[in-house]
Amino acid sequence: MTARCIMVLGTSSGAGKSWIATALCRHYANQGLKVAPFKAQNMSNNARVVAGGVASSPAGGRVGWGQPMPAGHAAGPSPQPSPQRGEGANAKAASSAVLPLPLAGEGWGEGGGAASLGEIGSAQYFQALAARAEPDVRMNPLLLKPEADTRSQVVLMGQVSRELTELPWRARGERVWPHIAAALDALRAENDVVVIEGAGSPAEINLMATDVVNLRVARHADARCLLVADIDRGGAFAHLYGTWALLPPEDRARIKGFVLNKFRGDAALLAPAPEQLRQLTGVPTVAVVPMRFGHGLPEEDGVFDEVQHRVERWALGVRREPEDTQRPTLNAEPQHVAIVAYPRISNLDEFQPLKNVPGLRLSWVRTPAALHGADTVILPGSKATASDLAWLRAQGLDAAIAQHAARGARVLGICGGLQMLGEALIDLHGVESRGADGNGPGLGLLPLVTAFDPHKTVRRTEARFGEAVGAWSALSGVTASGYEIHSGQTAQHPAMAAGGDVAREVIPGLAWQNAAGNVLGCYLHGLFEDAAVLRALFGARAPSLDAVFDGLADALERSCEPGALKALLA
Repeated sequence: MTARCIMVLGTSSGAGKSWIATALCRHYANQGLKVAPFKAQNMSNNARVVAGGVASSPAGGRVGWGQPMPAGHAAGPSPQPSPQRGEGANAKAASSAVLPLPLAGEGWGEGGGAASLGEIGSAQYFQALAARAEPDVRMNPLLLKPEADTRSQVVLMGQVSRELTELPWRARGERVWPHIAAALDALRAENDVVVIEGAGSPAEINLMATDVVNLRVARHADARCLLVADIDRGGAFAHLYGTWALLPPEDRARIKGFVLNKFRGDAALLAPAPEQLRQLTGVPTVAVVPMRFGHGLPEEDGVFDEVQHRVERWALGVRREPEDTQRPTLNAEPQHVAIVAYPRISNLDEFQPLKNVPGLRLSWVRTPAALHGADTVILPGSKATASDLAWLRAQGLDAAIAQHAARGARVLGICGGLQMLGEALIDLHGVESRGADGNGPGLGLLPLVTAFDPHKTVRRTEARFGEAVGAWSALSGVTASGYEIHSGQTAQHPAMAAGGDVAREVIPGLAWQNAAGNVLGCYLHGLFEDAAVLRALFGARAPSLDAVFDGLADALERSCEPGALKALLA
């Protein structure tokens, strides 16, 4: 088969491309079609661990937060990159025109010569689940993970590439394009429909010559494109017309419909603009999508705003918590969960389920004052642990977190957050410090030491909590599914152990508590996406992912002109 490709472009970042692509994946899957998502290049520190090769048959049945691991992808040792891929590659490989990675369909499957697991952006992971397909690295062949304002780690076909990471931005295009094209071709050969998401705007003329994610993909796939604008920002008609006008004539012809997203108000007031826009461009406005609060997908590009969170809950009818709401297991009162939002926060999407827990106030904090009254403080993952720890200290948050821990408040560190909670960080290989001094003290709330290793651990993990004590005792015996993405390796600090200060290891090699039991560090991402963990800690359930995906598809279908989505496949 050769799939029909539908591409979602935007007039800007934040226009709503990701959720519309997700809705299209579920819509076409509901028509009985075999669907796969694709985004050539994603820039995000929100990543998921997926199959590193050719996916098996689409995962059937229903899915939810904490989807079970597909057969054949159980937890295991992290694959070590070969000298030709990623870490430790030689100078000859770095100077070649195309990195010597297997192309998609040439050894990326189980039993092949490459690693069996890899990283993709979270948005494509969720889009794959919406399409009822097993996520794999071909769906996002190039992932850029920002480490600083002017530097990103490059992940190609799921594996870190130090060569590409060190190259200037404009020098990467021709090296990565063969892998992008091969991944897309392989997906097209296996599916009826491929839903492609663009990045930013296709009319960024400063980047057009080296583009590998928008117009070059559209041409290669012969894609029919929707162009989405955020009308809530204002200027949507100018954005649509200006974007269309800046495209080369042959690419303008690929735009089959305009989408006005995030509309609030009286739709009758839009006239006569859509018709005038059609007369100018020949492109109809095929959908006016209402502002959708609380759609249930994680925020891909940034932390959610607490005020916006309250507006969403109000719009969903949550005026106040019902009197019979089951209170959290760990505290009889409504809880305030504060997540520290340092500059290089990663995997923030895993906290989406907490937004829907009754009786819980969720906030992102950047100052000590914002921690006031917090029952639980979470230090999330970080793409630059030493740098974010220095930022945390500069804000005075180190002392504030220590005070919360001293008074018995719950403190949780996940991945990079776990590393910060320890006694010391050691980066002899410059994995995260990039020439700066990466060796230094942690927050000292757990008697642990973390050493950074050039080889990254990337795996799916299912683990059972042993006997937890104190504030986290509800986790005792709970089996949780999640994933690991980390370069650091953490262990008991030997000198502190000799002095009698020993961390309580509640999951071997993955999770530790302090002696008092209120500070917990864990390498397992996705804890709050696991239904068993949510029930144990909060006595609550989050909506299933299937309900989220079906709601997105229904909302898009209602917003489109009759027959518009079917016409894209004609």
